[in-house]
Amino acid sequence: MLNKINDIVWGVPLIALILFCGILLTIRLRGLQITQLGKALKYMVKNEEDGTGEISSFAALCTALSATIGTGNIVGVASAISTGGPGALFWMEVAAFFGMATKYAEGFLAIKYREIDENNHVLGGPFYYIEKGMGKKFTWLAKCFAVFGCLAGLLGIGTITQINGITSAIQNFFDPNKTQVIFNIGTIGITLSTIIAGTIVTICAALVIIGGIKRISKVAEIVVPFMAIVYFILGILVIICNIELVPGAFKAIFIGAFNPQAVAGGIVGITIKTAIQKGVARGIFSNEAGLGSAPIAVAAASTKDPVRQGLVTMTGTFIDTIIICTITGLAIVITNAWNPELGLAGAEITMYAFSEALPFSSTISSFLLMSCLVFFAFTTILGWDYYAEKCIEYLAKGKKNYIKIYRIAYITMIFIGPYMTVAAVWTIADIFNGLMAIPNTIALIALSKIVAQETNFN
Repeated sequence: MLNKINDIVWGVPLIALILFCGILLTIRLRGLQITQLGKALKYMVKNEEDGTGEISSFAALCTALSATIGTGNIVGVASAISTGGPGALFWMEVAAFFGMATKYAEGFLAIKYREIDENNHVLGGPFYYIEKGMGKKFTWLAKCFAVFGCLAGLLGIGTITQINGITSAIQNFFDPNKTQVIFNIGTIGITLSTIIAGTIVTICAALVIIGGIKRISKVAEIVVPFMAIVYFILGILVIICNIELVPGAFKAIFIGAFNPQAVAGGIVGITIKTAIQKGVARGIFSNEAGLGSAPIAVAAASTKDPVRQGLVTMTGTFIDTIIICTITGLAIVITNAWNPELGLAGAEITMYAFSEALPFSSTISSFLLMSCLVFFAFTTILGWDYYAEKCIEYLAKGKKNYIKIYRIAYITMIFIGPYMTVAAVWTIADIFNGLMAIPNTIALIALSKIVAQETNFN
C-alpha cells in the first residue's frame, strides 16, 4: 500500500512540477547556476557584518547542509542506482542543476518574508512566504506544508531513517555476522553494537537538540565542513585510483539515462521512467531543492540581503549533489557495486564500492565510510529537528509547550528507531518529502516573478 501511495505521490505530475519550477526559475534568473556560481561560493565563506538574524550566514548554510548531507548521499544514491540503473545518476544531476535555481528562490523568499520579533527571534520558511507572499487565502496551503514537515521530521527523513543508517553501518563494521545478538524482534536480531550505538546517538542528539538553533548551528559549523572534506578526499582517491574506468562509468551513466536496458543487461524493472523517477526523487531526498526545508534554517541567517542569502543557499545543492552525490555515484558505477547479483542494498552498496576502489585495506575503507555516514546522519537528525520545531512553532503560534512535547517525541523516535523495520520507513520518508514539495513548489512558481524582478546581482 505504501509503495502504491509513493508511486502516486512521486508520479509524473510531481516530477514534472518540480522540474518545471527549476526550469522556469533558471530562465527567469538567466542561468544563475552558471553565471553567479563564483560569487555564490565567495559569499558562502564571507559573512555579512551588519546583518540581522540569529546565526551567521555560513552557520545557516551549515545547518541546512547538516540536514541535506546525510544518508541521502550514501544510501540514497546507492538506492537510486540499484533500482534505476546508472542512468538514475544522470537524472539526479539534471534535477540538481535546475534545483540550484529553485534553492536560490527558496533562500531569497525565506529572507524576504521572514518575521523577527523584539527579542531577535526569527521565524521563516515556506509557511510564511506562502501566507505573506501568496496571500491569507492560501494559509491552508502553508499549514499543509507545516503539517507535512512535522511528520517528515518525526516519522521519516529526520529520525528513523537516519538512526537506522547509523546503527546499521556500525553493526556492519563491528559485528557483520551478528555474533552478539542480545534479543530478537520478530526475525530481526538486535546486536549489542546496535543497542550501544543507538543509545549514545540518542543521548548526544538530545543534548544538542535541547540547546536549540544556536547549539545545532555550532555543531553543524564544525562537523559538516570537516566530514564533507573527508568524504570528498576519499571520493577523489577512488576516481584517481581507478581513472582508467571513469570514461566507461560516464558512458554507462549517459547510456543508462536513455536506454537503461543497454546497461542493465536485462535486469527486470529498470526502464527510462524508473531511472528518471528514482534519480529525481532520490536527488531531492539528498539536496532537498524544492522540498522547502532549507528556507526554514536560512531564515535565521544574519543578513539584510535576500539576493546574497539566496546565492549562499544555492551552493548547498552544488555541494550536496553536484559534488558529493556525483562522487558516490561514480564509485558505485566504477565498481559495479549496484548490480543486484551481488545481493547488496543501501549503505552496503556504497561501502562495497569504496572498499573495492580505495587503495587501503577493506577494514580501513569501511571504517572511514562508516564514520562519514555516522556523522552525516547525526547532523541530519539535528537539522530536521530544527525544521520540524519551526513547523510546530508556526502551527502553534509560538506556544512553547507544543514545541517541548514535539521535542520529547522526536528524541523518543530516535531512541526506538534502531529497533524498527526500515524498509517501510524509507517509503514513508519519500511520501512526506513529496507531500512537502507540492505546496512549496506551487508557491515558488507563483512567486517566481517577484524573485526575478527583485533579483539584482550587481
